[in-house]
Amino acid sequence: MDAMEFFELSAGKWRSQRTTHHLPFRRAESGETEITVATLPAADPRVVEICQLHQVDPNLAVGGAQISWLGTMAWDKTDENHQDSTVMVIVPDPDNSRQGRLLREKGYAEIVPVAGRFLMDDEDGLVLITEYETMSSHERFSFASEDLRMRTSAVKRFGGFSTSSICVETRIGSNLDNSSLVDVKPQAAQPATETRKFESLLGW
Repeated sequence: MDAMEFFELSAGKWRSQRTTHHLPFRRAESGETEITVATLPAADPRVVEICQLHQVDPNLAVGGAQISWLGTMAWDKTDENHQDSTVMVIVPDPDNSRQGRLLREKGYAEIVPVAGRFLMDDEDGLVLITEYETMSSHERFSFASEDLRMRTSAVKRFGGFSTSSICVETRIGSNLDNSSLVDVKPQAAQPATETRKFESLLGW
């Protein structure tokens, strides 16, 4: 399997149950997100635009995906909104289609255009590695079945603040999907608030 095939398997709507661990504060936060994934062919204008944004020849891209999400986290303030979308573009290495560059119009940990690395590991898991100016992120996605996905992520801010997350994602409408978007009640502000804006919060 290559990365574009992984995107194609991921196309559709998913419900993501997430637990984020704020390591410096020894606190955990739960949440739920609805994620929509739509694959994009290499000739799609959005793919071409992202390549041009990163000064990459669009002919090197094999396609991409548009990901949208809407979610809640347990520590949300009343007016806090986790709704956004982004476009990812796959540019494989010339000698190995299972790894290469992953271009984004904006990152999850920082809202700026970002180019990271992707690779397919020996178990056909998709690994995304992104270095930002002030932090780094490492994410791994894998399929337990066609309707069940697992995701783990770690975000480390330079200076020591780190978070790690695990998500169980079920395809909406499948036999595994038995709930609607959970109404997570906002709680009192926690000491980890300073680090939350730097997390890989709710994106794909």
